[in-house]
Amino acid sequence: MDLGRLLRQQGGVVRVDQAVACGVSTRTLRRRVAEEGWQRLHPGVLLASGHRLTGEARVRAAWLWAGDRALVSGPAAAYWHGMLERAPDVVEVTVPRHHNPRPQPGIRVRRRGVAATDHVGLRDIWLTDRALTLLETATVLPDGSAFLDRGLQRFTSFDAVRRAYSRMIGSAASREAGRLLVAAADRADSAAERLLVRLLREAGIAGWVLGHPFGRFRIDLAFPAAQVAVEVDGWAWHVDAERFTTDRRKGNALVRAGWDLLRFTWHDLANDPARVVAEIRQTLAQAA
Repeated sequence: MDLGRLLRQQGGVVRVDQAVACGVSTRTLRRRVAEEGWQRLHPGVLLASGHRLTGEARVRAAWLWAGDRALVSGPAAAYWHGMLERAPDVVEVTVPRHHNPRPQPGIRVRRRGVAATDHVGLRDIWLTDRALTLLETATVLPDGSAFLDRGLQRFTSFDAVRRAYSRMIGSAASREAGRLLVAAADRADSAAERLLVRLLREAGIAGWVLGHPFGRFRIDLAFPAAQVAVEVDGWAWHVDAERFTTDRRKGNALVRAGWDLLRFTWHDLANDPARVVAEIRQTLAQAA
């Protein structure tokens, strides 16, 4: 392959052996580093002049340095899959257990075995598949549960993530991954409603009714005297198209009848309970 074409394909990043295979000598490469503005990113990995060191370039450079048997993993893999908007400052690569490369700035090396089922090739590099990437990244992000929820809506299924978890049991991240997965499986609407009830009781807010009838619908939690309705949206995989449509029709009917409608997600209840309680208090006060 022509070196110029390879550089365009790889965002300006090239491994020395790739350049040599394109007919460029190591002597020429050393001269380009010394005189023409090429950068040495990692041992054996260069960035050609005229190319920016983007997030994509950093991830590709880390993988090229780690070798063809390596996998980009964790948040860096999530970025490559399109699950995160920005590449992390430190790129994680997974290498076989017997491989022990020297640490490099900006790269975290994990030595472990990853089942072949969890390998995927994407845009000329190898990385962990979507399900494993989603689960492992969720274990290290501050908003891991919300990240997992978004990923299950857009990128993979709950069953695929569960199977990926079964293959990673025993790894360093498996305990936290298991906790997230168990919690996710239990976060049906009933669990969210129980959490809302606990928050209201702890806040001393009374006058509510669960499953309040409203025409052909039932309101998740209602304050009938104030005509305030609270609807709780469960996690993505608990909501099918029919349920979504019914919930929206119910909401429209409530608004037409003069009710104040509040909608909260599991993440609102679990991660920002003070805001939920404050918004309910304010709405009740305004209704009074």
